[in-house]
Amino acid sequence: MLNIALFGPPGAGKGTQSEFLIKKYNLFYISTGDLLRKEIKERSKLGLEAQNIIASGGLVSDEIIVQIIEKTITENPDANGFLFDGFPRTYIQTYILEGLMIKLNTSLNCLISLEVEEEISVSRLLNRGKTSGRSDDNEAVIRNRLREYRDKTLPVLQFYKDKGIYHGINGNQSIDKVNLEIQKVINEELAKSLYNVVLFGYPGSGRGSQGIALANEFGLEYVATGQMLDHEIKSGSEIGKHIIQLYENGELVPDEIVVQLIEKKIENSNGVKGFIFKGFPRTLVQSYILDGLLKKHNSSISKIIEIEVPTLELINRLDARSKTDRCMPYDTETSKIVKRLQEHEHKTVPVIEKYNQLHGVMKVDGVGEFDEVFDRIANEIKDDIQ
Repeated sequence: MLNIALFGPPGAGKGTQSEFLIKKYNLFYISTGDLLRKEIKERSKLGLEAQNIIASGGLVSDEIIVQIIEKTITENPDANGFLFDGFPRTYIQTYILEGLMIKLNTSLNCLISLEVEEEISVSRLLNRGKTSGRSDDNEAVIRNRLREYRDKTLPVLQFYKDKGIYHGINGNQSIDKVNLEIQKVINEELAKSLYNVVLFGYPGSGRGSQGIALANEFGLEYVATGQMLDHEIKSGSEIGKHIIQLYENGELVPDEIVVQLIEKKIENSNGVKGFIFKGFPRTLVQSYILDGLLKKHNSSISKIIEIEVPTLELINRLDARSKTDRCMPYDTETSKIVKRLQEHEHKTVPVIEKYNQLHGVMKVDGVGEFDEVFDRIANEIKDDIQ
């Protein structure tokens, strides 16, 4: 989970930068200003209380802020991370945010402060006031808000400097330059965390070979359930013996065994940047298992990629594979191939749809030479991981 607090005085450009960041890093946006205006527009009790405070140039009370943010977080339990714009503004609010992060079983990764000279802030806000229609965009209120910022909010910086997660950026620059500096900070932060990719695709789409190549290219650990099961069998372990019995009885390997092996893989992989998962999750139940397993290790899914290949091409590939030493049990007959494709459609496609709703799934054309497909997938990863 990537959690960022975007900091800066009124007129620093936090809203503009936030629009880009929530799309780039798939974050859920929490702007106290936007949330307050939503409450005001709806004329809720909290909104009416906040309206009077904002009109006088003051800061809305912590009681109101906490209730609104708590409500927003509760309504978005599946968020990959949060971008906080305009919060925390006071030293006390830093502890409030710490408490919220604890509730989410995570923490604030970094605070990015857009540092802008007062006269530039005033000029920007007065220009905004010409079109915004906001009652607080007049010079008297603006200067009062800036004074409030200096007196109450700047002490927050020391809190995060002490934690070592404060990053100051010159907000007087152009939007593009500020954006590039923010991305540099975030990418450095992401480099500290595991980068986890789930690779989807129908049988025959090339997930296995592409997954191995991508893992080698980016310093990731390749996690394939079939490969791990085969390893246990060849090693003669107790788990391997149990797997053989299951195979002989025509039974599927239960999730309990697969999860043990994946967790063991994660715990014993030192120095890797992250993991590429191929063949897991295959079902909705397994998708929840993977989410929970990664969260246990203070990590989460970073990128989900689906390799798309037309059905006839898949059948041709699997039929060709049946004549090689890479032949899988379901490659031997066309009816078995079709059954395996149908199984993927019924069990795994719903998983992809779930992830697409929650995180977004990057679809990549899997038709073409191996290197062509590899380059397409690598282009979706390299900017995030390097």
